[in-house]
Amino acid sequence: MSLNDPQWGKRPGGGGDGPPDLEELWRKFNQKLNAMLGGRGGGGGGGGLGSGQRPSFRQIGGGAGMLIGLILVVWLASGFYIVVEGQRGVVLTFGKFSEVTNAGLRWRLPAPFQSHEVVDLSGVRTVEIGYRNNVKTKVLRESLMLTDDENIIDIQFAVQYILKDPMDYLFNNRRPEDTVLQAAETAFREIVGKSKMDFVLYEGREQIAVQSQKAMQELLDRYKTGILVSKVTMQNAQPPEQVQAAFDDAVKAKQDLERQKNEGQAYYNEIVPKARGTAARLFEEANGYSQRVVANAEGEASRFKQILVEYIKAPAVTRERLYLDTMQQVLSATSKIMIDSKAGSNLLYLPLDKIIQMSGAATLPQALGGGRAQQSDVASRDAGARSRDTLRPRDREGRP
Repeated sequence: MSLNDPQWGKRPGGGGDGPPDLEELWRKFNQKLNAMLGGRGGGGGGGGLGSGQRPSFRQIGGGAGMLIGLILVVWLASGFYIVVEGQRGVVLTFGKFSEVTNAGLRWRLPAPFQSHEVVDLSGVRTVEIGYRNNVKTKVLRESLMLTDDENIIDIQFAVQYILKDPMDYLFNNRRPEDTVLQAAETAFREIVGKSKMDFVLYEGREQIAVQSQKAMQELLDRYKTGILVSKVTMQNAQPPEQVQAAFDDAVKAKQDLERQKNEGQAYYNEIVPKARGTAARLFEEANGYSQRVVANAEGEASRFKQILVEYIKAPAVTRERLYLDTMQQVLSATSKIMIDSKAGSNLLYLPLDKIIQMSGAATLPQALGGGRAQQSDVASRDAGARSRDTLRPRDREGRP
């Protein structure tokens, strides 16, 4: 059968060589709808709407009741909402705050009586000041700031914050992100305006971030925004691009100055301790020499006083003893031989080998040092004292 046939789609029962009749399908659909609404279902042209019969009032009322009940169930079900962990639900009754709900499945009166807002308290939000998405994408209107020494500096920083009070966040803020941005810019400009340029660029970056966070939080709390600033990160701080080359030269000159200062300090640390050590050594040597000379002088003076006492007792014996001691000291360091010319012998025997040995033995004490010389001085003094002691009895015996 051709599709252009005017009887196509109208053959009863729909033979195997064509589609079913559309009017028959519409009639069966109306019968099923009447059966669902409480009417009687008939066959052919019996009880369908397509047969020309009108539905009764009871049928219309039953169908409307079911429809109204279904709509009521859907309306009541629209009051359910879910609050995830870390979030808070704020219920509004005719636009006015009613309550705050915790995490879980919650229900409130459907609209238009009540509505709700879900506020995420655990999510970290970020606001960028002086740039957008990338440090190279600068916003000069926000980043250029004036320092205390009247220099312009280019600063980009980011502020991370969370929510601490959902009521203040919803009812006291119209645009929370703009509020945080303006508060951050205000706090940073205040801190930078009180600081020097070098302090902002180098050693004071962390300190400025901490001070700005504190000032920003005080400003947001004053406005009752319900926002808690968690971290302030300074992304970049540098002079404007127009003066970057001159600033780099100044930085290099300052680095050279610091390097030379460090080199001078190192040279000072190397030379001064050596000079102080040398001065201390010379001072101690001078003190030692002074004490040695004074002690020697005091000893000589004491010895002279003792000799003077003995000289007063026996002048001749004391003079002879002093002469002998002096000659012993003088001749002990020389290689001389004493010959008695009164012996009357014309043949003189000079033992040259003994003389050479004596000269070698005389030079040996000079090479040993001052300690042995001092011991010899003490020994000579003891010998002189013993000789004086031996002379005293003789002097006394010779006296009447």
